[in-house]
Amino acid sequence: MASRQQAQSQQGKTYQFKLVLLGESAVGKSRYEIMDAAILVMRFVKDHFDEYRESTIGAAFLAQTVTLDDDTTVKFEIWDTAGQERYKSLAPMYYRNANCAVVVYDITQASSLDKAKSWVNELQRQADPNIVIALAGNKVDLEAKRAVETKTAQEYADECGLLFVETSAKTAYNVNELFDAIAKRMPLEQLADSSRRRGGLNTQGVSLDQNEAASGCACK
Repeated sequence: MASRQQAQSQQGKTYQFKLVLLGESAVGKSRYEIMDAAILVMRFVKDHFDEYRESTIGAAFLAQTVTLDDDTTVKFEIWDTAGQERYKSLAPMYYRNANCAVVVYDITQASSLDKAKSWVNELQRQADPNIVIALAGNKVDLEAKRAVETKTAQEYADECGLLFVETSAKTAYNVNELFDAIAKRMPLEQLADSSRRRGGLNTQGVSLDQNEAASGCACK
C-alpha cells in the first residue's frame, strides 16, 4: 500500500490532479446514516471520523498527497460536492475539468447504487473523456445491513471500466487504498511526456516539479 505524506522530497516528482467526490444523501439521524460522502474524504485527508459532521454546502475543497514510491508523489485537489439534491446543479462546475472522480454509494441502501450509476453516466457524458472514475461502496462496517452485494457492484464497475473499492469511513477500512488505487491509475509518465511535447500549461494535470502540466488521465 502506498503511504501518505504532506511534504514532497526535494528530489522527487509531484503531480497534481483535480479529484471530484460525488454521492447522494439518503434519510437518517446522523451524517453517517445519510451517507454524506464528505465523511469518507475527511477520513482520507485528516484521518478523522465524525458521524454528526454538517453536510457540505455547495462544495468543499481539501487536499491530500499519496506517495507512490521514493520519488513520485501525487497530490489530489479534492472537491467534495454536496449530496443534497438542491445543490446537484452545481456539480458540473466541479467535475468538468476533473482528472478523476470518486462516486460514493451506501452498501446498506440499494437505491444509492442507482444514484451512483446516474452520476457515472453523467460523468461519462459530460466530463473529460479520459477521466478516471472510482466507485466506492461505503459502510462495510454495517455488513449486517448490507443491501448491495459486492458482486453486483463489482460487475457493474467492470462493465463500465471503473475502479471499485468497498470502504468504511468509520473504521478507515480501504479508505487510503481507494485513493492509492486512483493515484496508481493516473498515467504520470505519459502526462509528463505530453507536457514536454506541447511545451505549455494545461490545468488538467500538473507536474509541480517542472511547473508543467499534462492532458487528462486515462481509464483502463
